[in-house]
Amino acid sequence: MKPKNLCLIGLILFVISYIFFSQGGLSTQQIDFAHWFNLIGAVLLLSFNNVFPKNTLNSIASFLTSLGVIAHIGLCTIDFIMWSFGSDDIGRNALSEQISYTPLILYPFIIVGPSLLFVGLGTHALNFIKTNPISALMVILGGSFVGISYFIWDNGNLMLMSCVVFAFGLGLLLYRSKIQKVRKSKL
Repeated sequence: MKPKNLCLIGLILFVISYIFFSQGGLSTQQIDFAHWFNLIGAVLLLSFNNVFPKNTLNSIASFLTSLGVIAHIGLCTIDFIMWSFGSDDIGRNALSEQISYTPLILYPFIIVGPSLLFVGLGTHALNFIKTNPISALMVILGGSFVGISYFIWDNGNLMLMSCVVFAFGLGLLLYRSKIQKVRKSKL
């Protein structure tokens, strides 16, 4: 499958996961669809490392994106374990407390690590700040607001809207050549 198609599928699955996240109530689902879509989507977003122009900024962005995907895999694994507790709030709280006292898990897989996916893809977008400024800013600001809406404002709907803006911006950058061809043919 072509890397662009993998990127597009990854974006779609990633947004679907945020639709589930914005609804809440993940522990009551028979299957944790939110984290499955997030996990598969994040892994497929790794394909963005292969579709953007190769330069120094791309190398940095690819490294950050790769770390972010690794962190998403860890985060989803932790969340699958949390989900497996079902209605056992005592067990889930005990695990959560243990993780909060373990900085080598807490920071790379819960607090900092997953943000690196957004930072990495935002860094990729910086390559296009002059040629496609609106799309690049959608990625950079959308990714930033996903974190702000989750960590600071605890607002699922704003988190979802931010993820949609982020993904739409990446989609526009992904298909920038086709979009420019369509624009030129209409003129």
